[in-house]
Amino acid sequence: MLALEQLYLRHNKLRRLPQLPFAINYSVCQLEAEQLSCLSAVTLLELRDNKIRNLPEELTLLLTLTRLDLTNNDISTSLPASLSLLPNLKVLLLEGNPLRGIRRELLTVGYTSKTHTLFTGEFINICVLPKCVLLCVFSNKQAASVPDEVFDAADHQAVTSINFSRNQLTAFPLRLLELRSSLSDINLGFNRLSCCSADICSLQQLTHIDLRNNQLTDLPSEMKNLSKLRCIVLNYNRFNSFPEALYQIVSLETVMLGNNQVGGVDPSRLMQLLSLSTLDLSNNDLLSVPPELGLCTSLRCLSLEGNPFRTPRAAIVAKGTDAVLEYLRSRIPT
Repeated sequence: MLALEQLYLRHNKLRRLPQLPFAINYSVCQLEAEQLSCLSAVTLLELRDNKIRNLPEELTLLLTLTRLDLTNNDISTSLPASLSLLPNLKVLLLEGNPLRGIRRELLTVGYTSKTHTLFTGEFINICVLPKCVLLCVFSNKQAASVPDEVFDAADHQAVTSINFSRNQLTAFPLRLLELRSSLSDINLGFNRLSCCSADICSLQQLTHIDLRNNQLTDLPSEMKNLSKLRCIVLNYNRFNSFPEALYQIVSLETVMLGNNQVGGVDPSRLMQLLSLSTLDLSNNDLLSVPPELGLCTSLRCLSLEGNPFRTPRAAIVAKGTDAVLEYLRSRIPT
């Protein structure tokens, strides 16, 4: 567990973080120091949609943490000032918590000499994070478009992260291109996008894209030019094949494609993604798993459950990634 870099525990009813070296799949309201101590290498920690009530000062133990998602929890007390001391924290998501003493439209975490208050309207949420990292939020509005006021408020503010999730968007908001010089994290999940505009490929600083729960069937070929992209989330869409563009983004570390209709993958091309450590293909239409997938030795988390293939057997899949990869390698013809 000391080498664990990404931990997703979203959409549970967790009230307490279990002893992680021994149990991950519990059905976590409390984070404790002893549980955080085994996550010293974590860069991404997703705890959204749980029942967490407070954050311990010991969060400062997570020196490598870059993204902390605590959306939709029960945090009502003030945030620990130690959050501002996390040297690598770039994205902190707190929407959907009953926080007191912090205006809903402006959550301030930490302070630098450059930190300043932005204009915010009734529907605009802009968080000021350490080192002047800015998060622009317009989510859960069931809106068909993003108002100009949102972009006007973000103008010239070097916004690095936007969250336009849980709306009724059917098209890529073109004014996002105004943020191309700084935007690194984009969340358009839970909308009605049926295609991913090639315009997104103009956002050359992107490292994280969340497009889950849309109606996507493919990605634009131009996406191969996103040379800094590390994580893409595409769960619950309508892909019937592994998106061609993703095979060509060598910077990718995480690909989440669960709950689609993907029928196959090309292991020889996946092997070229030398940084790929997490691949979620759960609940798709894989009739077989190519043995050569076992040669993708960079994988630390491979999710294959919920597919109709017969081999490897469910008992092997349940043992985890290492067991699956070892089994697949044993099936390669010699």
